[in-house]
This record gives sequence, C-alpha cells and structure tokens, in this order.
Amino acid sequence: MTRRTRLHALIALLLGLASPHALAENPFIVVQSTTSTENSGLFGHLLPLFTKKSGIDVRVVAVGTGQAIKNAANGDGDVLLVHDKASEEKFVAEGEGVERHDLMYNDFVIVGPDRDPAHISGESDVIAAVKRIAEAKVPFISRGDDSGTHKAELRLWTDAGIDAKGQSGTWYKEVGQSMGATLNTAIGMDAYALTDRATWSSFKNRADHKIMVQGDKRLFNQYGVILVNPAKHSNVKHAEGHAFIDWLLSREGQEAIAAFRIDGEQQFFPNAAR
Repeated sequence: MTRRTRLHALIALLLGLASPHALAENPFIVVQSTTSTENSGLFGHLLPLFTKKSGIDVRVVAVGTGQAIKNAANGDGDVLLVHDKASEEKFVAEGEGVERHDLMYNDFVIVGPDRDPAHISGESDVIAAVKRIAEAKVPFISRGDDSGTHKAELRLWTDAGIDAKGQSGTWYKEVGQSMGATLNTAIGMDAYALTDRATWSSFKNRADHKIMVQGDKRLFNQYGVILVNPAKHSNVKHAEGHAFIDWLLSREGQEAIAAFRIDGEQQFFPNAAR
C-alpha cells in the first residue's frame, strides 16, 4: 500500500466512511491539522476538554500543512488548523474556507549538534546563521514536504539569498518526511534542522543536539483555524465545526491552550482576536 493510499484510507476511516455504523456514533468532526499540534500533545490536552463540554468528538488527521490544505480542499474534513498564513488566506480567497482566525503562536528554532561545525550557537540573527551553514557546507536536513515548517525554512534561505534547493543532495538534504522523522535524520547525520519549538520540546531522541538559534522575529510561527466551506462540500458539519472553532477562540479555549506545558514550559501562546 502506497503512502497516498494509506492516507486516503485513514481519512475515510476518520470521516466514518469505512464503517456502516458511523451514523450511530456520537457526533464528531474531522480536523485537518499539522503534525506539531498532534505530536506535541496539544490536541491530547485540548480535545477531551472540548468533547466533555460539547459532546462532539474530534478526529485529527495530522499531516504537513500543505497536505492538510489539499485534504481540506477535497472536502476531507470539517476544520483546518495549520500554520502558514499565506496559504491559509489563499484557501479562504479561493472559496475553500469560510473565514480564517488567528488562534495561537509559538516559534521555530534551529537545532544542531553540540560540536556546531557552522559556529551558529547563540546567534540571534537567523539569516546570518543559515548563511554560515551554507558557507560551511555542513549537513542541513529539510522536511521537503510542503509543510508549514518547510515553507518557513524556504523563506529563510530566500531572505539569505541562498538557493538551498539547488544544492539538494549535497549538504542540503530533503527527506519528504514528518518533523519527527526529519529530526531523527538530522541527529543520525550530525546535521542541522529547523523545527517548531513544541515538537522539539516533546522530542526524546535528541542525542547531543540542542537549540542553536532562537528568538529572531523571522522565526515567529502563527497558527490559524478555518471552517471548511459547507457551500462547496455538503458533507462538512457546519454546526459542529463552528462549535469547535468558537470554543478554541473563546476565553475558555484560549486559556486551555495557554495551560498546555511540556516540562513546565508553555508551548503555545493564544492570540485570538476575540
């Protein structure tokens, strides 16, 4: 079974299309989201709170942002929760989503081996850091999967005036994998990588890798939430999806996001406008 076939099978199962008894179950929605919200444990913290309050179950398809947007555009979900604002606004502008809301933010960081061959540890300018990596031609592992993290990484290379993709297969290696798999590859190859902070905080296989670069405003990582357009996809559960979005944007939902911690550290910072 190919990766694409497995993904379609998973989506079918989550939508209830694989079970003739689906209609007898509790009401549920499908959220197309990023790997960081799932793998960090954020959804494991939030969803039981929402379900207890609303009686609505939430089933998550956790993939890269690009794939999540494609899935939602195919009508394979009720809510989209991802982290690439330009792509999200395009999704709404094309009529695939009803309205986009800022939800929360955190940041990206560059991690690397303790020996730090590019000498970037403690660098406050992320553009200077990626230039140093390119000049030293030391291994950098890219997700290469059109995820929100991958899109953010490509913007950094562009801002630095570096054609990193043109170097693919040399010091710059694209793995086309999730964040966890990308980090495992980076650690195995003694390489650098860009990751969202929440995934790094929950990641256990760090070896001697640590955060090298953080704090630059270019590393800001905004998440948005959108209802998939029921006018385009009749299967979209408008009321239930809206209930989930309204809860996330409410004071209760925003406080729940702020309360999520890993090793005592807050991972996501709510910033809904209402």
